[in-house]
Amino acid sequence: QVQLVESGGGLVQAGGSLRLSCAATGGIFSSFVMGWFRQAPGKEREFVATISRSGGMTSYADSVKGRFTISRDNAKNTVLLQMNSLKPEDTAVYYCAAGPSFPLRRTNYVPHWGQGTQVTVSS
Repeated sequence: QVQLVESGGGLVQAGGSLRLSCAATGGIFSSFVMGWFRQAPGKEREFVATISRSGGMTSYADSVKGRFTISRDNAKNTVLLQMNSLKPEDTAVYYCAAGPSFPLRRTNYVPHWGQGTQVTVSS
């Protein structure tokens, strides 16, 4: 059973940057498609970005395309989300996710979740 632990969240001004990290233990990291999702207060959890097992393919939500970059290091069992040009509407709890199929875009197809990390963007 894989365990996922996110870090790197915090408070940042609009236009700033943050880098989220997700460390995986307890499974064969390179066998999982990885993804990031987010959930704002009062809203449903939504897809942000996903990356294939090798890292050769990525997919992004339209709302973050061109601003966020997902990457992975299979040697270090980590997946990163570099977030640039942050906007107040990016404020949410960000969750790391692991699953079997690319693209990992739907919450009901995610068997493994992290505990989440808060990102707050002030205007």
